[in-house]
Parts: sequence; C-alpha cells; structure tokens
Amino acid sequence: MSRHPQRFEILLVPEHVEDRGGASVADSAVRSAVVEATGETGSSGYPRYAGHGIVADIDPASHAIEALLVDGSELDYGLTAMVVPPRTGF
Repeated sequence: MSRHPQRFEILLVPEHVEDRGGASVADSAVRSAVVEATGETGSSGYPRYAGHGIVADIDPASHAIEALLVDGSELDYGLTAMVVPPRTGF
C-alpha cells in the first residue's frame, strides 16, 4: 500500500485577483477538480494524479505541483494551480 495521499483537490485561481472581497481562495477558483492517484510516476519523478480533465504530478511531501495538464494542455497564462486537501463529501 502506498504511503502517498490518494486524493487531492486542485484549484485553478486567477493570478490577477487582488481583493477577494472576503471570499476564500476556493470560492475564487475558476475551476476545481479532485484528482486521484493513478499508481504511475510522472516524467517529473513524482506520483501522478488524474481526474476531471486534470493530470498532475504532485510532490506528496510538499503538495507542490511539479507538472500539470488541463484538458491536455498546459495551464493558461494568468492562472495559478493550487493543491488543497479535498473537502469532505467526495
């Protein structure tokens, strides 16, 4: 059994948001996806996670995204990808 987390939530957040007006980062996200471990290692050397059109290599220790594809393409300029623990209820 793997000691790596089996699931993460990835939020795609616009970089240009300066004042969220009290909204949380999750509420400011233009897209979110719960990704699950695929059991593969990505080209970055980190575990690969996939789900809902997003494929990411994530460092399980730091939760840093080392590689990311959204619907088969690189992340659009102006967006930042963030890893957060998945919310309950998934």
